[in-house]
Amino acid sequence: MTIITLIKSNLPEMHPVSGFKLGTACAGIKVAERKDVVVMSFDASANVAGVFTQNAFCAAPVHVAKNHLQQKESRVQYFVINTGNANAGTGEQGMKDALNTCQHLGQLTETGDKAVLPFSTGVIGESLPLDKIINALPDALSNLSERGWHDAAQGILTTDTRTKGASTQLIIAGQAVTITGICKGSGMIRPDMATMLSFVATDAAVEQSLLQKILKYGVAHSFNRITVDGDTSTNDACMLVATGKSKAPMIDSEQHPDYQALLNAMTKILEQLAKAIVLDGEGATKLINIKVKSGKTEQECNDVAYTVAHSPLVKTAFFASDPNWGRILAAVGRSEVNNLDINALEIFLDDVCLVRQGGKADDYTEERGQKVMDQDAITVTVNLHRGSSETQIWTCDLSYDYVKINAEYRS
Repeated sequence: MTIITLIKSNLPEMHPVSGFKLGTACAGIKVAERKDVVVMSFDASANVAGVFTQNAFCAAPVHVAKNHLQQKESRVQYFVINTGNANAGTGEQGMKDALNTCQHLGQLTETGDKAVLPFSTGVIGESLPLDKIINALPDALSNLSERGWHDAAQGILTTDTRTKGASTQLIIAGQAVTITGICKGSGMIRPDMATMLSFVATDAAVEQSLLQKILKYGVAHSFNRITVDGDTSTNDACMLVATGKSKAPMIDSEQHPDYQALLNAMTKILEQLAKAIVLDGEGATKLINIKVKSGKTEQECNDVAYTVAHSPLVKTAFFASDPNWGRILAAVGRSEVNNLDINALEIFLDDVCLVRQGGKADDYTEERGQKVMDQDAITVTVNLHRGSSETQIWTCDLSYDYVKINAEYRS
């Protein structure tokens, strides 16, 4: 089996996925004449998997999407997404609006409301402009196309400054299989399940429970390893659709000879999408990869990594390209790792050792540290020297523009 991966800056070549169509319309929800409503369609024979936010204040469309995905009365065939309004913190009326959106699309497509999953992103606490969305649905349906990825990627953005997508092809049993996906997200990013919104499709045939397992694994190693600001959104959702339109045989178990190839390719796509979110973090100028090695447990590795990633002092030092390694050391020290031996651990910027034996490394120089900090992509490695567990996450710096973007978000 052969994997052919296509990766370019911004949107790469987005291979159409047989049996998966996307249509986009302008509803004027927040900005006039902007693409802000997207409909995605697929046959009832497709299998659908999803993961959703763990925020207790999850939005009305999250509740509805989860319920419709779990029901047995009919098969899911449509996603409907709006930007500009999150329909979160909107109480009973928000639930009615999400359900009404599904009902209207179900009527237009003669599939019924349970065949529709709704998704929203934007300002929290404002009522959904239901009439605008409903009026835009016919336009979105009229331009459904397997090549609609570019417009759809534009139609789901909020504070994002660029579209985000990834696409790959692999050969399974001599047949081409395609995986293509888009996502949006820039701020309020520490998903704890997925990202703010992501939609991935493949023409592979994958058994339903296995598809969910593939998505859960892929998300755990991609979207669950990113943070921009430590805030988990009310609206996070990551959806995966397998249309089964490829001529490759169905993958129905983890013992299938092509399961690992599909899992690896899917995880790589999700990782590319997750990194694209960090690269577009509100006001971000640097991509920071934080690796924690040789911990006793993966959890303590995660605790160290996220403490470093969420430190405003560390993040602003990266923005200033200031090799103030004491800020990283302090973050590691307050990460609540039991019985941490500060004399055993090491901290690196790329291959430059900052800390060894409880203090500044003997061979460290400010010039070497500065050279790394001037880069656009930097790896921080913390070696705890206390076990065999490890982890890595991706984050970004914290700039003036982060405050500006969020201070002006509703203006």
